[in-house]
Amino acid sequence: MNPNHSSDTNTNTITKEIFIECRTETLFSFFTDPDKLVRWMGRHVLLEPSIGGKYRIDVNGSDIAMGEYKEIIPNEKIVMTWGWEKSKIVPPGSSTVEFRMTPKGNGTLLQLTHYDLPESEIASHQQGWTHYMARIQSFAQGQDPGIDPWSEQAMH
Repeated sequence: MNPNHSSDTNTNTITKEIFIECRTETLFSFFTDPDKLVRWMGRHVLLEPSIGGKYRIDVNGSDIAMGEYKEIIPNEKIVMTWGWEKSKIVPPGSSTVEFRMTPKGNGTLLQLTHYDLPESEIASHQQGWTHYMARIQSFAQGQDPGIDPWSEQAMH
């Protein structure tokens, strides 16, 4: 299997790539169906998966990710703005996350790109996406990643 690898060509961009043994349609639903998203990220999730629609992912009761959907290409690509409620460093809408899904062999290559992060926030988001990519991978491949251990503790 291909472990996560990230490139650091650009200081304020995180890129991750992971191969998941599932169909692109299945993976796509994990970003648009709140019942599925909450199984790999957050404790409470509200989604309006349409252009301009908002989302709110309550990770642990105090860290709440918020933003809106900018682009949705079914089973291919999702772009959303990203930020944290109550954060002055990365407020909602201040950065952008792009998820691309490409069919490959018996599964899907998931590519994540997180743009426009302040340099001071790169490490924590890098760690965050590494954590959540592993969880979506196991869930999409039919395992139960269990309760997110991060949902019990504050990150910021």
